[in-house]
Amino acid sequence: MTDAVTRIGVVIFPGFALLDVAGPMQFFNSLSAIRPFELSIIAKTMHPVSTTPPETIVLDNKHQFIGQAWLPTHTFDNVPDLDIILVPGGFGIRDETIFNETTTFIKEQYPKLKYLLSVCTGSIMVAAAGILDGRKATSNKRAWSLTIKHKTVNWIPKARWVVDGNIWSSSGVAAGMDMTYAFISTIFSPDIANQLANAMEYEPHTNPDWDPFCEIWKVTSQ
Repeated sequence: MTDAVTRIGVVIFPGFALLDVAGPMQFFNSLSAIRPFELSIIAKTMHPVSTTPPETIVLDNKHQFIGQAWLPTHTFDNVPDLDIILVPGGFGIRDETIFNETTTFIKEQYPKLKYLLSVCTGSIMVAAAGILDGRKATSNKRAWSLTIKHKTVNWIPKARWVVDGNIWSSSGVAAGMDMTYAFISTIFSPDIANQLANAMEYEPHTNPDWDPFCEIWKVTSQ
C-alpha cells in the first residue's frame, strides 16, 4: 500500500473475544503513526458492545464471565467504504441472531474490500457468508468441531494463519497477532512489521505452519 489513507473497519458484536480485536489493533494503531489510517468500529447499533457473552448463550461455567464494553462509530447500515475489515470470533457467534446479522454484513461488504482478516472463530462467519467456498482457511482449534460443519471450505487443521487470495484467517485468539504481523510485513514491509513488534516488545511466530494447539486439542482434518 502507498501513503493513501487505509480505511479499516472492525466488526464487533455481543460476546466478541477481546484479544481477537485488541491484539491486531495494537499493531494497526501503532502503524497509523507512520501510515495514514481511518478506523471504523462497526456494530448492529451504536450502543456499547460488551465482550461478555449474551444471556441467550448457556455456557458450562462455574462463574459468570466479566467483560468490557466498546463503543461503535458506525452501524451495519451506515458504514463508510472500507479497504480492510477485521472479523473477530468469540462466544457471541453461538447466538443465532448475532451470527446471522454479522454474516449478512460480511457478505455485503466483502466485494468492496481489498482485504478481509478473520481471527479465531470469526472465520466461521466468513464461511457462512459463502466467501470461503473452495478456499483455504483456518480457525480456533478448540472450536474445530463447529468450524468443519462448513464443508465447502478447505479447512487447514495445522496452521497459525492461512492466506487465500485477499482473505487472511488465523487460529485462536492470540494467533491474530501473528497473522497481523505477517499481513503488515507482506502489505507494507517486513521492516515496518519488525519495528512495530519491537516497540511492542512482542516476539511473533513467523512460521504459518507453527501450531502446537492442533495436537493439544486433537484436531484432525475434515
